[in-house]
Amino acid sequence: MASDTKTVPMLADFLPYQLSIASNAVSARIAELYQARFELKISEWRIMAVLGESTARTQRELAELTVMDKVAVNRACKVLEKRALIQRRPNAADGRSHHVALTDAGRDIYSQIMPLARDVERQLLEPFSDGEQAQLRGLLSRMRAAAKGIEVEAK
Repeated sequence: MASDTKTVPMLADFLPYQLSIASNAVSARIAELYQARFELKISEWRIMAVLGESTARTQRELAELTVMDKVAVNRACKVLEKRALIQRRPNAADGRSHHVALTDAGRDIYSQIMPLARDVERQLLEPFSDGEQAQLRGLLSRMRAAAKGIEVEAK
């Protein structure tokens, strides 16, 4: 049975695959920095990174901002709380949720990891001009917005 190669995207030309591979490569590189030194998993670092840029968030907000499912966020938060890197406080506005924030120990680790992560980012972007970097950031932002608007039919 002959296959029509024009109807089956080759992975090298399939953008979702290429984006996934690039994301995994970058995440793995940065993960090397915090896994060995701080014993953090990628999901745990994502939670800490978001909390490091804000005061406190609900787990629902963390799920949205990290693009992780609620179960993964809950699991990561439990580990971080057990290690005293985050704390949960009841949400006065909604008794069903909690505000999650970094503890002093969590902020200390965050402040150690961020410069390392920024250095990896700098190395990744080094081959690109300032204009290309701005264009790349803009294109990725537009792509995320477009992805949110795509309706996928379940068959």
